[in-house]
Amino acid sequence: MGKQRSSQRKNAAMLDSDDTDSVSSSSTVRSDLVVGTAVQEVQLDRESVLDQSLDALYEKRGSTREKALADIIEAFNSSLPHEFVEKKFATLLHQCLNSVKRGSAKEIILASHAIGLLALTAGSGEKAQEILEESVSPISEALRSRSEASKIASLLEGLAVIAFVGGKEPEETEKCMQILWQVVHPKLGPNVVASKPSPGIITAVVSAWSFLLTTMDGWSLDPKSWQESVSYLSTLLEKDDRSVRIAAGEALALIYEMGNLEKFCGGSKGGNDGISSRDVTHIQGLRAKVVIQVRDLAAEAGGKGTSAKKDLNNQRNTFRDILEFLEDGYAPETSVKIGGESLTTSTWSQLIQLNFLKRFLGGGFVKHMQENELLHDVFNFTPKNKILSNVDRVSKKETALMKANITILPFQRMYKSPNSIVNKARTQFLNKQRMLSQDKNAGHYTLGEE
Repeated sequence: MGKQRSSQRKNAAMLDSDDTDSVSSSSTVRSDLVVGTAVQEVQLDRESVLDQSLDALYEKRGSTREKALADIIEAFNSSLPHEFVEKKFATLLHQCLNSVKRGSAKEIILASHAIGLLALTAGSGEKAQEILEESVSPISEALRSRSEASKIASLLEGLAVIAFVGGKEPEETEKCMQILWQVVHPKLGPNVVASKPSPGIITAVVSAWSFLLTTMDGWSLDPKSWQESVSYLSTLLEKDDRSVRIAAGEALALIYEMGNLEKFCGGSKGGNDGISSRDVTHIQGLRAKVVIQVRDLAAEAGGKGTSAKKDLNNQRNTFRDILEFLEDGYAPETSVKIGGESLTTSTWSQLIQLNFLKRFLGGGFVKHMQENELLHDVFNFTPKNKILSNVDRVSKKETALMKANITILPFQRMYKSPNSIVNKARTQFLNKQRMLSQDKNAGHYTLGEE
């Protein structure tokens, strides 16, 4: 009898345990559904905000449009709204361009930034090309107007990002680089800021120009333009502003990395080697001058420059890196943590791209690095916690839900740019070419000491 009661208690305990597991499993399913529903609601709310903001861009009141643009920027920073871009990118683009044409300085700053974010989110392909084609003329026109540095700088950054993503042919990118250069280099064209450009504008121009230069095959560029560019950058190393000097120094390092100083001699023919002795003498003199300037800035004791003293160490470190590269061929290596995974750079090209996009994206940088396929291709980066589509991975919980015949709410729709494979191949090819060029010229960086 005692054994029977014991057996009954044991069976009851087993039943209780099974019931508990069943309840727990049911609770987990409900919890997952609640989370999935909440995520879906958040996504719908974001789309609703974007729709409302897009409608607000039609309003006559400037402050209303400014608020709408700020909300759009926030939405593109906090998520990558691919479905919204797929359906309404043309409408958003044209409304932003209307703001660039007719808006206040604040509205133009917001609109140019929003267009850049639109291009980054759309990824390389037909949409990005259309964004570039439609934007070049309005932005170029806006750059001609007399205005504050913040507006000009935002237009420059926006144009650089648009060309970086949408520049299908080198000629398209080079055209944008010329537009940038004209802001501070008047003799190259009509896009001249009426007053003398401020250090902030000069820095923005050089940074944006360098950013686009990273995408170019430098050997296809005009030799005269290269020579004028290096001569001008050399003069910027003498400016009384550290941000200007740093931007110019990094641009020069990038040019050396691409191996294009030798290209300067290609415009003239003469002598046994097809190069005039005057060209050779000029290039050697320019090389020697640049190295002397870099050495001086790497060892600057202070007192030169209007920037705060805290910028002095930044300048010293930057130019020490540049000097080491010019003399020994070693570019600085950097590492940034993105969601537990390290994004590393080992060339000046990668470093300039990384720093520029960090500045442009601001608080949205990590989000885009985690989810933006275009940036994954550019930096050859795969985030550790990258969300996979249901086709790629089905979790145990999702399997349990399917067995229970319960509809799975999508956590996130993964997007892949239609041209991402082509873009990745192009990026890897350019990076390989730059590395080969760097190796080829490793013995020629000690300038002026030949």
